Amino acid sequence: MSDLTVESATAIISGFAKRHCHEDAIYLFSRMLASKIRPNEFTFGTVLHSSTVLGNVIVGRQLHACATKIGLACHVFVGSALVDLYVKLSTLEEAQKAFGDTQHPNVVSYTTLICGYLKRRRFEDALRVFHEMPERNVVSWNAMVGGCSQTGHNEEAVKFFIDMLREGFIPNESTFPCVLCASANIAAIGIGRSFHACAIKFLGKLNTFVGNSLISFYAKCGSMEDSLLMFDKLLKRNIVSWNAVICGYAQNGRGVEAVSFFKRMGSAGCKPNDITLLGLLWACNHAGLVDEGYSYFNKARFESPNLLKPEHYACMVDLLARSGRFTEAESFLHSMPFDPGIGFWKALLGGCQIHSNMELGELAARKILALDPDDVSSYVMLSNAHSAAGRWSDVSTLRTEMKEKGMKRIPGCSWIEVRGKVHSFRTADQNHDKNDEIYVLLRIFFEQLRENEASICSTFIAISAQHK
Repeated sequence: MSDLTVESATAIISGFAKRHCHEDAIYLFSRMLASKIRPNEFTFGTVLHSSTVLGNVIVGRQLHACATKIGLACHVFVGSALVDLYVKLSTLEEAQKAFGDTQHPNVVSYTTLICGYLKRRRFEDALRVFHEMPERNVVSWNAMVGGCSQTGHNEEAVKFFIDMLREGFIPNESTFPCVLCASANIAAIGIGRSFHACAIKFLGKLNTFVGNSLISFYAKCGSMEDSLLMFDKLLKRNIVSWNAVICGYAQNGRGVEAVSFFKRMGSAGCKPNDITLLGLLWACNHAGLVDEGYSYFNKARFESPNLLKPEHYACMVDLLARSGRFTEAESFLHSMPFDPGIGFWKALLGGCQIHSNMELGELAARKILALDPDDVSSYVMLSNAHSAAGRWSDVSTLRTEMKEKGMKRIPGCSWIEVRGKVHSFRTADQNHDKNDEIYVLLRIFFEQLRENEASICSTFIAISAQHK
């Protein structure tokens, strides 16, 4: 080591890191310090990245202390690596402090902190930092589009993508899957089609990653024809491509087509994975193909048991309960190789609600509340089941219990796309910009309904009198 300079030692450390030999990179750094070779900002940036990849925040903090002692912790290259370390392995408070200590933070520093906020669902903080950025690049815009999409801020993700285009930034192959996912989540098929055209304009030939996103987008929006067209046009397909179509058929209640497409997948030599099986079971569930679903599950249990996850077992419970085969559902629950969680009992409760099986429904509800006493949805589902069976005293008891516990039902939400703009609505919503006009129109509809009901009743009475 005594023959090495800081530049040559850093080059060797960087070579280890590039070959994913991160432990060797950190060891060489320690030898470098022992040999009295003073590291520079590039040395620290490299070994901090290695400690992040290894998931070792303790080594990262030691490197932070060492950089502070030498006076390099404030350098933008080191500071950005420290923000990344703390965002991924520690707390946002440590990441914020490292960011604050960085002199002249650059676009990488800002984007890393934004990703940290979005990862922890602190959308307002991410938005604040984004607007504070002195400069932005495609990566920082992608961080906002992708982060919003992944945290459920779908309308904001679409807006950020449009703003990105307005400011002259050209989206890349990482941008489109995120914004297409957001468009699918709000069923904005018109907007999504324009993004599809945009992808062709900027990217030319679409790669598998973007192609799969389009297959999934059209399927989620209910246009299986466009989804299949995109699948057939895709030059290179992978397991995700096949799964997107199968899950699309499942979501749209077309179980027979899903099974047929699964057979086509097998003929093409593509081996199914756990997502394929889940989509297939989901398709059988939505189409009421109980025996077919049972057959596929049992085949996987004997031939590919490693594919089976708790989600597959839960899907089977839901399949049996929805079809009213409660004896088999109970037997299946007791035969599982693990204790059923809340999701399993909710699946059973959902079936009981459909078929008004109060006795088993109350058992499922008790199991859910024992696991999570504050679960609102189980109270609502059981209340609905009692309502369907006409047991109003039980409904009243449940609602009183919910009120005493301070439980509130999460309001429902729906949305429509009109002339390229998505409008969302919630129960008793007062926040829409067309709020007054909406309620005026609703009152007109109600008045017309009352008039029609009165007219129908009068006609019925007159006809009855004639027959008498």
